[in-house]
Amino acid sequence: MREFIVEADGGSRGNPGPAGYGCVVLDAATGQTLVETYEYLGVVTNNVAEYRGLLAGLRAAHDLDPSARVHVRMDSKLVVEQMSGRWKIKHPDMKPLALEAGRVFPPGRVTYEWIPRERNKHADRLANEAMDTESSASSVRKLSAAAGKPSAAAGKLSAADAEADVRAAKAVASPGWAPADMGAPATFVLLRHGETPLTPQKRFSGSGGTDPSLSEVGREQAERAAAALAGRGTIQHILASPLARTRQTAAAVADRLGIEVTVEDGLIETDFGAWEGLTFGEVRERYPEDLTTWLSDPEAEPTGGGESFAATATRIAATRDKLVAAYAGRTVLLVTHVTPIKTFVRLALGAPPESLFRMELSAASMSVVAYYADGNASVRLLNDTSHLRP
Repeated sequence: MREFIVEADGGSRGNPGPAGYGCVVLDAATGQTLVETYEYLGVVTNNVAEYRGLLAGLRAAHDLDPSARVHVRMDSKLVVEQMSGRWKIKHPDMKPLALEAGRVFPPGRVTYEWIPRERNKHADRLANEAMDTESSASSVRKLSAAAGKPSAAAGKLSAADAEADVRAAKAVASPGWAPADMGAPATFVLLRHGETPLTPQKRFSGSGGTDPSLSEVGREQAERAAAALAGRGTIQHILASPLARTRQTAAAVADRLGIEVTVEDGLIETDFGAWEGLTFGEVRERYPEDLTTWLSDPEAEPTGGGESFAATATRIAATRDKLVAAYAGRTVLLVTHVTPIKTFVRLALGAPPESLFRMELSAASMSVVAYYADGNASVRLLNDTSHLRP
């Protein structure tokens, strides 16, 4: 089952006054914008405009995939609380809109979340574009997921053009095959921390070392990653390893998204024992036999009682199971380290332990793994560094 995120907003200049709404439909797994719509409504209240934005977003998501799950994010506390069933709907203008919105998808397939206005900028911008036009209700614009650009008749789409645009979005957004319907997966965006002074020197840096902080380059990488994730707008929770470099990287993202960071001990890097702070060449020179054994046996520990790859895998598997149960259907950022991320990917693929040595994982890179209710996993991204390019 696919999962969409709908972001919606509405405004009225005068309340009541010239009003409009804007809404965006995003793919929850990738953050891709599938549809964006705005419409001028004439003279109505701010609350009615916000409900109309919600309704338009739900309908656009339904057009893409009527079997999908939808997570709605709005900066209207009123709409979120009323649609969540926590507040009563008393105003006669809003009752029919709320009932209509509740009928677009079956009960239980739509969840609601309040977000601050600064995290709803895309929909807010579209709502203001709608109010700026003050034209007829035909000023509805939808984006094709294929091109990611407005159609040629943007702002004045005919019904046929609008329908064709939605069909194009479906063709790109829906894969030719999919796993069995197991509900929305728990999606983990795995972000490696930014560089520390040890990173460019390729020194062993695990949980038993000096716990270095990010370098100036690493801080810049963290900010670039934060900007990219804010642009996607799909992260709902942030968890980080307890080490300084991961907490600092997570904090940069949290500042952008307005989400608190939860420290998760299970995401900590492997302890490399006596090898901490040494280069691979220095380890080979000082501990040749131990290194040879470590490279060939996942049960072998680094010199001095470090953590074996087998022990790391057991720890990561337990952490994975705990987090999948806690965040089913959610998109979670896990800010962690090289070995844990490679282990998440290895376990998802069912690959042998030696595959750890065949993966490249750059500083501040992103990888994505989705976990379904039947225990199956899907690796969706590995070592993406596109956000770090100038």
